[in-house]
Amino acid sequence: MRRRLAAAAAFLSVALTGCSADDPPPPVEPSGRAAAAKAQPPSEPEPETPAEFLALAEKAMAGEKGWTFAVKGSEELVLRGQKSGATYTATVRRTTGETWALHSTGTSRSKGVATPEEIYVLDGTGYVREGGATWTHGPLSDPEIADKVEDPVAALESFRDYGDAVTLAERADGQVELRVRTAPAALTAVRDQRVVRKALRELTPTLEQLRAAGVTASESGITVERADESVVLDSSTYQVVSHAFRCVFRIPYEGQSMRYRQDVTERTSGTYDGAITLPAGVG
Repeated sequence: MRRRLAAAAAFLSVALTGCSADDPPPPVEPSGRAAAAKAQPPSEPEPETPAEFLALAEKAMAGEKGWTFAVKGSEELVLRGQKSGATYTATVRRTTGETWALHSTGTSRSKGVATPEEIYVLDGTGYVREGGATWTHGPLSDPEIADKVEDPVAALESFRDYGDAVTLAERADGQVELRVRTAPAALTAVRDQRVVRKALRELTPTLEQLRAAGVTASESGITVERADESVVLDSSTYQVVSHAFRCVFRIPYEGQSMRYRQDVTERTSGTYDGAITLPAGVG
């Protein structure tokens, strides 16, 4: 989902400088309908398993016409203390139902340069415009399109695919967290885990840049330091409070290692009652 943040491999020829961006204002926690209206009737058993919580979350999110999310992401590649990276912030509006649609407006920042980005998703097709470029489009089945779409509602379906790998915990703030993660290991040892496969898709664009610049690291030498994904649910309404994806890889290079890190969080900031349509001239 976050290939827009692919870190440059220019450190191989010039000194790198990091990037920073002003933090956006903190998102408002989801309001939705009253907790009492969403809570389970006394006669129904409380959810206990990850699958039961996911089913209630899907029902809760479908109970509103749409949602607004605040997205914040960062990506970084470090070698010998030198950094190359980018940050990304966006506002995502997403309707629900069988004919759901999505509209995202955001900005990526790298080495002091800000690039605007706008995304629409309608009828299974994604439309993307970055900077002053023309619109491009393609089906969501195309990884180049799908990897640019931040959609916490769709993340619930992904968690179903994780199956027994999902753990359930109550947080100190009383909210419920569903999480899947892998322990640090050689990539070849954990490659078949779904969360690792997802993390590897995020690493691939940067890895291709590195190989084009002369880094010959094979998968057998790459280490997964971290790969995890989580969904936090309101314990009363079961609405999604936040969705996060994080991964860290170690890539061997000349007897040392490069550290690749990616961190993306989407927080629910409220409901959305509007309609999403393509602007004139797009499509």
